[in-house]
Amino acid sequence: MVIQMKLLFCGDLVPCDKTEQRFIDQDLDTFADVIPLLKSADHTFANLECALTVSENRIKKFGPNLKAAPECAETFKLAGITDVVLANNHIFDFGEEGLRETLATLDRVGIPYTGIGENSEDCRKPYFVEKGGKKVAIVNVCEHEYSYATPNRVGANPFDPFLTMQDVRAAKAQADFVIVIYHGAKEHCRYPSPRIRNLCHELAHNGADAVLLQHSHCIGCYENYQGCHIVYGQGNFHFAKPSPFESWWTGLVVEIRVGDTLEIDFHPMEADEKGIWLAKGEAYDKIMQSFYARNQELLNGEWVKGWRAFCESVKEKYSNALVGLGPDADEKKNQLFSHYLDCEAHTDVWRELFPTWNGTNK
Repeated sequence: MVIQMKLLFCGDLVPCDKTEQRFIDQDLDTFADVIPLLKSADHTFANLECALTVSENRIKKFGPNLKAAPECAETFKLAGITDVVLANNHIFDFGEEGLRETLATLDRVGIPYTGIGENSEDCRKPYFVEKGGKKVAIVNVCEHEYSYATPNRVGANPFDPFLTMQDVRAAKAQADFVIVIYHGAKEHCRYPSPRIRNLCHELAHNGADAVLLQHSHCIGCYENYQGCHIVYGQGNFHFAKPSPFESWWTGLVVEIRVGDTLEIDFHPMEADEKGIWLAKGEAYDKIMQSFYARNQELLNGEWVKGWRAFCESVKEKYSNALVGLGPDADEKKNQLFSHYLDCEAHTDVWRELFPTWNGTNK
């Protein structure tokens, strides 16, 4: 195949307290030997999962409000990041003020973006890259978790089981290939939920040639479904926040080559609280062998056990969210339950842990 265009897709990017100053100082050692890889592509995408703002006006939410200094954007570009996707659950952490500053910053340094819009209609616009007569459409969506646009408010592009499928079909009518970047699925789980797997298969049926899932903060698994390349979790790219999860510190840069067909490859990475680097030797083998083993579990059905085991491991957290609900509960208690209902990934866990009697009726 003659390669007309090479695209790289990095996972979650957040300059945290541990590394923010290094980004401000344009310390490219943060990216170690990853820079030549990033610069080898026609376009290198990253998921910018924080606001670039000086605002202190945090929105009300469960979970951290993430931001970094606007000066960090210069280092993104110097390192080789050419484009960013913004449909995620943290881009609106400092409200419209923080989002507007983020967009202005990206415009100033010349990093184009997608996955965001003035309202829930405007944010659905696809993003196109083109070279050598080949055109690729990027459709960037996120689950319903605080950042998503509404009919009357700027924000991220929310996944919709009907509208997103329409958007993929429309994008395919205008491009040779469609890549969907879906920010969702359950954090720290290496396996898709049954809903997520069906969703990704349906994206393939509607014309997606690749579907890349982010947000889980761990490397998941991969399958080729009827010619569509599906990655159920890339892991982090650069997110130097203290974490008890070993999986937090590894990730995949996904390489997509476009010609007459679309081909995929994976570059495993390691990280610590100082920076990131390409995995080599035993580390490379460990990451990729585990990845391939989970891929086989998708084929033989064992993945369902992995998903179930994960849900059981967080059952106490979800059970506690049910205690004390009602009109006399404080706002935060009721809002936690509302949050779990609003976000699709949390609902997936509810359904696994608390099935209805329908499953036992005969």
